Amino acid sequence: MTDDYHGVRVADPYRWLEDAENPETAAWVQAQNTLTRSRLPVPVRDALVKRLTELYDFPRTNVPFKRGGRYFYTHNTGLQDQPVLYVQDALDGARRVLIDPNAMTADGPVALTALAVNEAGTLAAYGLSHSGSDRQEIFLRDVETGVDPPDRLRWVKFASIAWVRDGSGFYYTRFPEPGTVASGDENYFNTVYYHHLGDQQRTDRLIFDKPAERETVFGVEVSDDDRWAVITAFKGSSDRSEVYLLDRHAPAAEPAPLFTGFHAAYAFIESAGGRLFFRTDVRAPRGRIVAVDPAKPGVAPEEIVAESTDKLSAALVIHHTIVAAYLHNASDTVRLFTLSGAPAGHVKLPAIGSLTGINGRPEDPEMFVGFTSFVHPPANYRYDFATGQLSRFGQSRLHVNPEQYETTQVWYPSKDGTRVSMFLVSRKDLPRDGNRPVLLTGYGGFNISLTPAFDPANFVLLDKGGIYAVANLRGGGEYGEAWHEAGMFERKQNTFDDFIAAAEWLVSSGYSKPQRIAIEGGSNGGLLTAAVMVQRPDLFGAVVCRVPVADMLRYHLFTVGRFWISEYGSADDAKLFPFLYKYSPLHNVTDGAAYPPILITTADTDDRVSPGMAKKFAARLQASGHPAPVLIRVETKAGHGAGKPLSKTIEEDADIFAFLFATLGV
Repeated sequence: MTDDYHGVRVADPYRWLEDAENPETAAWVQAQNTLTRSRLPVPVRDALVKRLTELYDFPRTNVPFKRGGRYFYTHNTGLQDQPVLYVQDALDGARRVLIDPNAMTADGPVALTALAVNEAGTLAAYGLSHSGSDRQEIFLRDVETGVDPPDRLRWVKFASIAWVRDGSGFYYTRFPEPGTVASGDENYFNTVYYHHLGDQQRTDRLIFDKPAERETVFGVEVSDDDRWAVITAFKGSSDRSEVYLLDRHAPAAEPAPLFTGFHAAYAFIESAGGRLFFRTDVRAPRGRIVAVDPAKPGVAPEEIVAESTDKLSAALVIHHTIVAAYLHNASDTVRLFTLSGAPAGHVKLPAIGSLTGINGRPEDPEMFVGFTSFVHPPANYRYDFATGQLSRFGQSRLHVNPEQYETTQVWYPSKDGTRVSMFLVSRKDLPRDGNRPVLLTGYGGFNISLTPAFDPANFVLLDKGGIYAVANLRGGGEYGEAWHEAGMFERKQNTFDDFIAAAEWLVSSGYSKPQRIAIEGGSNGGLLTAAVMVQRPDLFGAVVCRVPVADMLRYHLFTVGRFWISEYGSADDAKLFPFLYKYSPLHNVTDGAAYPPILITTADTDDRVSPGMAKKFAARLQASGHPAPVLIRVETKAGHGAGKPLSKTIEEDADIFAFLFATLGV
């Protein structure tokens, strides 16, 4: 099959692999999985499963939040497939199970993927997804009895749920019911509805939509004073947004525009003192905080906290204080400000690392902070505003000794001279002998920041003298919007150049050599690893390419792909087609090239990144005639990654490291 793109004929011989229902595709997948399994050394893989099971067996709790005097959090005792939602009636009270997805029977794994509790702490709206799908169904649970009322909301993805203060209902976002729109459009045309408790979904009230803008998606929040429903509209996956206000105290009010044009990013923080606070990058690519008086819509926002040299990544109002999280050289810090913007101190975190979350309300005397690093498992802390002290919350158990490892941050020049940062994690006192096995990862897209995070699987490499390297590439969010924009659209090659330069620096600085460097990435990071492998096959010893966006000419035709046009552009655009075609991994495989061994992973129920792209990329590489193995692993009953059962995660990690160890000679 051949397509015409603005006068350029492009062959697509493996298009049949896009159709998962095709018997030929199913047979191809089965044969590929059999081949991949046969190439993984069984004793090594079995030993890895055992070791990874040990590494994953530690208690972990997400950041608690409080409603109506009750504390809610999810917790995994260690090896549970899914975390369990718990509630306790006091800070030092006994916990009890509220929702356990592990006990739910279905055709495939069930995951808890959305949660919002009413102000009184008596009802929880919760979302479930099946087999890793982005699709969710929203249910209610009575916190006291554990019984579910009959309310059931369908056709939800990327759920946003906001209760009104009296608990009579909530706003939520949903997509069209399949069959009411053209096939495929059920992934678009997002809307905001209001659900009154006890009503059938068909009677829910439409609050807001943009029917002429199919790629616009919404988030909805209710201000702490219950006065305003704040609707934030996004163009696909872009952070650039519009904001609309619905005055809940005005009868028959409609959402009114506050910020329009999708010219900049706006994130609602909270209401306080009659004003609404927002985080924005308007005239501040690293972010600042502004406030508006909704009673004076024509008055320009007042700057509360000015732009810093560090990126403002999150902000909340807790204890009548602005709590602001900043990224300093890709690591988190927490600063406090008064509501007028005056500095009010900072929260000293346990070490250099990352926040896993901050929770608290404007009236609360406390907040909860989650923290992690490359060598510290996630832990939660309670911060007391009266004393300024952090204290541990929840169970924890260190099953690795952080003192045995070290994390360093280095800076290296990219192709155009831009300085890029990179974290290196290893055992202490490793010799710099130019022969260390390295696993280099990156992302570089969608304004997403790669900060220090704990991954138990990495320790199977670290404990064998390897190095885990994380590069903070352009296209990511580590250094503000300008850094993000430097890796978008026709500038995407900067992202690849930054990653290539990271590997070159590891070689020139005496850490490793190309045959011992493996690269890894997923989704947009899968695009990254696929593209740099095709561009510089001589530079890497192995490639792990997870759920990749591999076909840059057709990615937007599947599932929610059109949401990413705001990041990549589209081949339908004659100006952007040449750039996409030039780096699209599928279209730049060269026959006879000496590519490194590659393991591609995808899942048959991934409804975010179409698995057909991974399959086509694997087929094209296998047909190119190079001698190194091209393996693809197609998971069943699992999606893009969110909600994946722990048992499946361990199995996949074991396959990946068995492949890497065999390829790198570890």
